[in-house]
Amino acid sequence: MAKPKKFDYFAAFEEQLDIAAEEADILIEVITDFTDAADLEPILKRAHEVEHRGDEVNRSILSSVAVDFITPIEREDIIELASDLDDVTDKVEGVIQRFYMLDVHHMQPQALEFAEIIRKSLKALRKSMGPFREFKKAKKVLHMADDVNQLEEQADLLYINAIRELYTVDREVPMKVAVWTRLYERLEEACDSCKTVADTMATIMLKNV
Repeated sequence: MAKPKKFDYFAAFEEQLDIAAEEADILIEVITDFTDAADLEPILKRAHEVEHRGDEVNRSILSSVAVDFITPIEREDIIELASDLDDVTDKVEGVIQRFYMLDVHHMQPQALEFAEIIRKSLKALRKSMGPFREFKKAKKVLHMADDVNQLEEQADLLYINAIRELYTVDREVPMKVAVWTRLYERLEEACDSCKTVADTMATIMLKNV
């Protein structure tokens, strides 16, 4: 009788990152091709399908870690990293949804800058998955974490300047200020979620080298 195939947690983490990157590409598409919130309904459905695939991968990880006798890293670390990765996709989808829910009619240029930071962060995370899987070349994973932290610092500065512009240049347009304050907060949170993944990966690496 053949032994059941062992669940590959690292392949699942890679799939989660690929899904997050796909969601980030949809976000960039929404921003660059934006005309009006009313036109986003078909894209919302596509973004949610991507997010649903991410949920399925996350559930498969949690189901496996619950029954596997031996796991490649500590169960708590698997659960934490899977949750952090899933959170990135959720937060990116949340931004797309809010362009629609808040009935945006004009796209701010800073939105694309945030989205590009998210995409660059995800590329750095994905590139580091090989060394992470093997628990070798710890410096590469730690260097990636530094790169993502620097990108998150760029996002922090972008957020400060974007909010200040709203409350100075656009202060006489209260609806725009209110809507874009909430959108910038969500975009900055999505950048933060990439940093959380990087920090979690770096911590796990240091525990296992």
